[in-house]
Amino acid sequence: MESEQIRRASEDANVMRADSLAREIFSGVANKWALLIINVLGARTLRFTELRTEVEGISHKMLTQTLRGLERDGVVHRTVHATVPPRVEYRLTEAGGALRETVNGMCAWTRRYLDEIEAARRRFAGQDRGDTGDRPSA
Repeated sequence: MESEQIRRASEDANVMRADSLAREIFSGVANKWALLIINVLGARTLRFTELRTEVEGISHKMLTQTLRGLERDGVVHRTVHATVPPRVEYRLTEAGGALRETVNGMCAWTRRYLDEIEAARRRFAGQDRGDTGDRPSA
């Protein structure tokens, strides 16, 4: 029984397995909205409307869905204050704070290589993309 639990835990932690818990979690936190929310929250506690203002372009529905997913996965903590109207605040959990370090690294990488990425995109756009790239050239 114990070896079965260890095997299952190992399978759940394998991000390369399509049916693993790790892949499911990875999918939830590795999207642009989740990354932006994690970055904006940082060490702060923010209300829904403050988050929506700071994450430009996110819809009410997408912010709600993303926050629920992050809360479900233990990345964000949601606090509801019993006031009229209710006040709801969001902050990163310990796990969310640790993930933010990775997000900060991605943001720094983007800033560092922005010019190179733009140049690569211009080169790519100027190429004849008639082939699919999956067959050898003759």
